This record gives sequence, C-alpha cells and structure tokens, in this order.
Amino acid sequence: MDVLRPALININGRIYRRNIIKEENYEEEEEEEDVSYIGPPESEDFADDETCDANYIEQTDKGYRCAVDVPSVLYKYIIGKKGETRRRLEFDTKTSISIPKQGVEGQIVITGSHKAAVSSAVTRVEVLVESFRKKQPFTHFLSFPLNDPKIQEGFLSFKDEVLQQCSQDHGVEESIFQNPAKLHLTIGTLALLNDTEVRKACEHLQECQNFIRDITEGNPLSLEVTGIEYMNDDPAMVDVLYAKVNVKDRSDKLQMIADRLVEHFVSAGLMVREWDRVKLHGTVMNTVFRKNSTVDDMGGPGRQTMSEREAFDARNVLKKFGAYRFGEFELNTVLLSQRYSTDCTGFYTSAGSINFS
Repeated sequence: MDVLRPALININGRIYRRNIIKEENYEEEEEEEDVSYIGPPESEDFADDETCDANYIEQTDKGYRCAVDVPSVLYKYIIGKKGETRRRLEFDTKTSISIPKQGVEGQIVITGSHKAAVSSAVTRVEVLVESFRKKQPFTHFLSFPLNDPKIQEGFLSFKDEVLQQCSQDHGVEESIFQNPAKLHLTIGTLALLNDTEVRKACEHLQECQNFIRDITEGNPLSLEVTGIEYMNDDPAMVDVLYAKVNVKDRSDKLQMIADRLVEHFVSAGLMVREWDRVKLHGTVMNTVFRKNSTVDDMGGPGRQTMSEREAFDARNVLKKFGAYRFGEFELNTVLLSQRYSTDCTGFYTSAGSINFS
C-alpha cells in the first residue's frame, strides 16, 4: 500500500483511512484493518460528530449504549486472536464491547461513559464487519431458471451428440457437463450470513416485482436457447462453454430485468457489482465439474481449484454445434436460490421468488 495514498472507506458519510496490519489472528491468515477517522467528505457538513447514523445510541443511567446487528460468523473478526482485537478496540475508545457466544445470533452491544466514544467504537466495528463480510464466500444467488423440460431434453441431446462426435478431443468427457436439472442464468451472487439477511433479501426481491412487470407488461418472456460460446480467448483451451439465451422478439427485456435487479441489490448493500452489465450465460460445460459429480456450477466443497482445472479443446464442439438449438420456453420467474442445495425437482432450493405475470 502507498502510505501517502491510503485506501479510504466512506461509512455513513464519513471518510476513514484503511491501515492494513498483517496478523495471524485466525485459522486462515487474514488482514486486520485499523481504521482512522479523517473527516466528512467535501460538500458534506456534519455538525454533530458524535452521532452514529446507522445505529441508535441511547442514553442510560450509566452512560451510553448502542446495539449493532452482526452475523455470528463475523464475531471472530471483532474478537481477534485471544480477544486481542476486542481489547484494543475497548482500550482505544474507552468502551466496553459485549459479544454473544459464537454461533448464537444476536447483537454486539457497546457501552461507554461518552456518546462520542460509543460512536467511535460502533464505527470501527462496522468497518471491520464490512471488510470481512466482503471476504465471505457467497451463499445465495439470483437466477433465471433454464430447467424447463424442453430445454433439459435439448441439453441432453446436445450432451449425447458432443460425446459421440468429440470425445476424442482433449479434455472432453461426460463429467464436465452441467446437471440438466440445474440449468440457469446467474444474475448475481449474495453472501447472506444469517436468516435475518435471507429474509431481507427476499423482501428486496419482492420490491422488484413492479418494475419487472412494467418491463414484461405482466407476461412471461418467450425465450430461445440457441448457440454456444466460450469464456476465454483460446478455443483450444476452454474452461466454460455456455448456451446463448435470447428473447424471441429480439427485445432487450431479459437484460433490462437482470441489470435492474443487480442495481437494486447493489443499492441495498446485498450484492457487489462485478460488471457494468450482467453477462447472462447458461453454463453447459465447465471443467470445475470434472470427475466430481457433487460439484455444480455454483461450486461445491469438493470443487477443483483454479490451478487443478484441466481445460478442454472446444474447437470441434464449436464448429459442429455452434448454432445448436436447445429449444424454446416461457420464462416467468426470478429465483433467489441457496448455494450447495437441491430441491425435490433437482434444482437449487429456493429462498424466494417473484413472477413476471
């Protein structure tokens, strides 16, 4: 890090400097983040520097108190190795920080004699939580399901024909094909760390119903799944091959819905924007599945690492099946699904959904 140009974090309108301190605090090495308050950004005036905008600081008989909602999986980052992080926070801010037992969902309670001290501790806890939240693996994802029976049938025919005609090509074998019951278009991924956050995400999904129905005019979208493409630059060394999906009337409605959904969830703080536009693709072959039937395209406990992945030669597949027609179907649903899960249909377990019509 350039010490003259430290990374800055904007939390509730205040600007903080991020100082990286290398510590071996956890089972896997993490970077603890020390946060120093710099001041409000230009063009914003905060007359009362003692207020904590996101959390209510109440006055008690003994001073001040603030309760902060933190998922239990993040407690360890506030505690630190042998309690070092919590002790330092308490010492620096002259406050007391009470944390529930590991695995018990609750609130971190910060108390102190002075409102400004409690506010400072709350902000430092929030910065730690926000920093380590970003390092959590995603737990859920928004998607358009492609597991319509007609598309599954077309996919299975595609798989059979590719194996018959291209199995001699390097890396092409049965295990790298997607599970037909789990065909989908990923819109975006979310790290929802407790039931409260899952409910919040479901509520936000319901809030998207109106703009989706405005786009679709209250009707399902007629889609066609035709053609395949690959992810990287070299067709002889491919890791992911995907099917192309288009609205039959050639409109941009599907893309519009995906982009608006991401915009909404990013604004709600539930999703991190990865691209300017969502790249909609239906994975049909992926080398991360190779020789491991328990892995799906959302990853799995036994998935191969990037260094272990063996690419396949897709040149013949692209030449022979580049315009392959998987089929047509009516799309009427956006799903919030749980990673590493399977429902009674073979698709991912749904935490929430909304319909176009």
